[in-house]
Amino acid sequence: MTPRKIAAFAIGPIGGALLGLITLPIITWFFSQEDVGRMAMLQVTIGFSTLLFSLGLDQAYVREFHEANDKPALLKRALLPGLFLLLLTLAILLLFGGTLANWLFERPDWYLSLLIVTALLAAFISRFLSLVLRMNERGLAFSLSQLLPKLVLIAIISGYVLLRADKSLTNLVLANTIALLLVCVVFAFNTRKEWIAGLRTSLDWQHLKSMLKFGMPLILGGIAYWGLTAIDKVFLRTLASFEELGVYSVAVSFAGAATILQSVFSTVWAPTVYKWASQGEGLENVHKVSRYILGLVVLLFCFAGLLSWVVTLFLPANYMAVQWILVSCLGAPLLYVLSETTVVGIGISRRSSFAMSAALIAFLVNLAGNWLLIPTFGAAGAAVSTCISFWVFFVLRTEFSIYLWKPMPRLLLYGYSALVVAGASAFTLYGETIYSFMLAFWCLLLVAALFSFRAEVREALGFVTVRFKKTVSG
Repeated sequence: MTPRKIAAFAIGPIGGALLGLITLPIITWFFSQEDVGRMAMLQVTIGFSTLLFSLGLDQAYVREFHEANDKPALLKRALLPGLFLLLLTLAILLLFGGTLANWLFERPDWYLSLLIVTALLAAFISRFLSLVLRMNERGLAFSLSQLLPKLVLIAIISGYVLLRADKSLTNLVLANTIALLLVCVVFAFNTRKEWIAGLRTSLDWQHLKSMLKFGMPLILGGIAYWGLTAIDKVFLRTLASFEELGVYSVAVSFAGAATILQSVFSTVWAPTVYKWASQGEGLENVHKVSRYILGLVVLLFCFAGLLSWVVTLFLPANYMAVQWILVSCLGAPLLYVLSETTVVGIGISRRSSFAMSAALIAFLVNLAGNWLLIPTFGAAGAAVSTCISFWVFFVLRTEFSIYLWKPMPRLLLYGYSALVVAGASAFTLYGETIYSFMLAFWCLLLVAALFSFRAEVREALGFVTVRFKKTVSG
């Protein structure tokens, strides 16, 4: 993949994250804290249903895309079984009136259930159609399909504010459903040749069975990772309140800006590291990149700890706790990126069961952490539990990779990552009472990191300076 294509794919996640930072404060000022929490449950449900009903066939589609002679037929085989099961399940749920909305929102409203069903269907279809753009390396179309719904959501919410519309859960769900429908329509338009051609093909049942045989085992690993990232919200919904869930979801959304790094790095890293490995250059380059990413992760945690108070300038008074919770919420995206630099041995050895085991064990740690911490600390407990479980996930992926491939130095990796997780946890749980101590901690850690990674900082600054001079002179 060329740098230009990588940049085209990166526009979507980067622009989406930035637009999300604009949308979020508007929503918190206009809608109630409980309704913001209810929307978090909708997002959790969308993620789980897309994962479960895909039957692993989305992964099978990616795996077989370049080998398939009839790609529209492959799309039909991947999409149709899960779509049929999802439609059947949702139709049965709608027969029970507002049951679905009651489960998610504690609002037994049939209209809300209908909106939820529409959102689930749109998200599911969009998942498969997005893969068509991705596998055909149509990065710009893929990115625009991600950006337009965010812009539409901003427009709808702004329209609510200007027209002084009812600040109801129904209007909030409606706005999000329209945005999801739009992305589905845009994806459908951009992939119309593929899916229209697929409609005319016959279904190859034998090939479908082989795709299911490949995809179904991947669901367990997918559910484990989904649980690792989403079970905190389920526990908050059960053991705390929608208000706590609202605060937590806002903190997670702000921390989601770090997913820019995750998205861009993941797009570039996988093909690059496998190329290195094939040329016998893997280990030395992996060490170098892991040091760079470790340094960046530590610096981002330090700056977040020192500057998290800035988010309170954009939020209502009842979201003041976000400044403390935010730092631990960075653990999920940042530690995941760090683990991507050390997990390469699992991919090279093709032992995916180890990756699934790491996700499953970390998920169980998160289950226990949420059960123990949420009753006492609420949203702060959920953030700390997820942060710690992602550190466990990072350590397990690293150790499994070393076991399957080659040893790597990890004293610095584990030392600094453990420090930032411990600091983030203390900051989230007790930062309000020991704020001066935490400021000193983040400052000292920042100085130590700048010293430890001085060569990497100097090289990065030199690279940026050279590129800037070339841009100016050119």
